[in-house]
Amino acid sequence: MPRNKHLPLNNIFIPSIVPSQKLMIILHGRGDSARGFTFLPPYLNMDDMNYLLLNAPYSYYGGYSWYDLPPNQLEGIRHSRAILTEIFDTLFEEEFNAEESFLFGFSQGALLTFEFGARYEKVLAGYIAVSGYIYDADTLLQEMNPRVNSSNWLCTHGTYDEVLPFHTSRSQITTLQNAGFEVEFKSYPKDHTISEDELKMITEWIKSK
Repeated sequence: MPRNKHLPLNNIFIPSIVPSQKLMIILHGRGDSARGFTFLPPYLNMDDMNYLLLNAPYSYYGGYSWYDLPPNQLEGIRHSRAILTEIFDTLFEEEFNAEESFLFGFSQGALLTFEFGARYEKVLAGYIAVSGYIYDADTLLQEMNPRVNSSNWLCTHGTYDEVLPFHTSRSQITTLQNAGFEVEFKSYPKDHTISEDELKMITEWIKSK
């Protein structure tokens, strides 16, 4: 747990080996938990990065979720955005530097990376959205913090994804790109998971920022 901070979501905090104010916040997918992504920090192998893995606010079949199933997503998305705003405000008040920090989300977590991250007042060093989608790309473009375009956005998706179809994510990213939202999009021959090649690319992408 970050120093003297009580956060409104249960979490796993993994401190950096080398003291720093860099932080990666990790958002899991539906039915998973923070524990499901404890493999990521040792894989990334960044001695100067702190990690905060959050449990989503809603219970879901032994795990957690950030919002309800379609077509009832919006209430949960708004609630999760509000909680994440509170958490980020606390984290970046003094202990960590937003401009050196990253937001990583998978599936539902990827949606929040866009729906929350693009609206949040502080600009992070980078945003990584894996195998997700955007709830409403047109509304996001209207409500986004225009300064996030000064940052780095990476979106990846599997061409064989049967949970969240590839063409949906691809078309939404195209909508953002056509409106001037600079997002790097990469596809992988995978289903609704994270592949080894993808992880290697993400690691290099983060280290290059």
